[in-house]
Amino acid sequence: MGAKIVVITGPTASGKTALGAALCQKFNGEVVSADSMQIYRRMTIGTAKPTPEEMQGVKHHMIDVAEPEENWSVARYVEAAEKCVEDILARGKLPVIVGGTGLYIDSLLSGRTFAGGPVNEALRQELSERYDEIGADGLLGELRKVDPARAEKLHPGDKKRIVRALEVFILTGKTITQHDLETKAIPPRWEAAKLALDFENRQDLYDRIDRRVDNMFARGLMDEVRALLDSGVPDDCTAMQAIGYKETVAALRGECSEEEARARIQQESRRYAKRQLTWFRRDREIEWHRFGAEPDLDEAIQHSTAFLRSRGIE
Repeated sequence: MGAKIVVITGPTASGKTALGAALCQKFNGEVVSADSMQIYRRMTIGTAKPTPEEMQGVKHHMIDVAEPEENWSVARYVEAAEKCVEDILARGKLPVIVGGTGLYIDSLLSGRTFAGGPVNEALRQELSERYDEIGADGLLGELRKVDPARAEKLHPGDKKRIVRALEVFILTGKTITQHDLETKAIPPRWEAAKLALDFENRQDLYDRIDRRVDNMFARGLMDEVRALLDSGVPDDCTAMQAIGYKETVAALRGECSEEEARARIQQESRRYAKRQLTWFRRDREIEWHRFGAEPDLDEAIQHSTAFLRSRGIE
């Protein structure tokens, strides 16, 4: 097993930032963010990016590393975040992965590689045109001949993944199914002590989410999104499809009121939190800390410290 690292995760608005900074101070660590939206510059309020005060003097990596127009894949995140973790370890410090994007965390910890190597744009375009020409069922049928397991998992309307699966097979001679099996056989690159935060009462979490959204509007979320649009960021780019941004764009376009946008963001954020909890509960290695009505940081630090020391982290 490799070097020891720490993961702090949980649903949105559960207090991950505060606990991450506190544990870094206690264990000589640095934070590596695992948030798919905090990578983008100029998207601060709507992503609940930690303020300098919240960072508590702790160095944070993988925040503000991309422009909103860029489309960062999981593979690109893993490549960049892995370098951060290895650099922190090389300097004798403890990497603390903090964030709620479960796919990013799992991919980083598993040592997962991503199929296909460099994208072949010409081949992708050809397959895309073939999808349009022979129809979804037709191209999915071609995939079924070479990779029935993956074809079974895909909906005919999922053009992007059908095209990608065929592209990988043509370029590498291996199916994505085979590639995934080989990847799962790779041992984890680090020994991760994983902590997750939650609330004993789900409504307490939902109330915190609603208050956070109210605070985003009070801090100027509308102005932030307006500035992004005015600077030329397309409203249909990946970053602008995030919860908080697409609803605010709709309000700025006059498609709904500000209050309607706020209510939609609160609702979608609550739904997202529920999906996050479903994802994290599948991981039996996670140590859970559940708050009462309000987060008790001192109690969380005490629980987390005992857990980390039981895992050999001093």
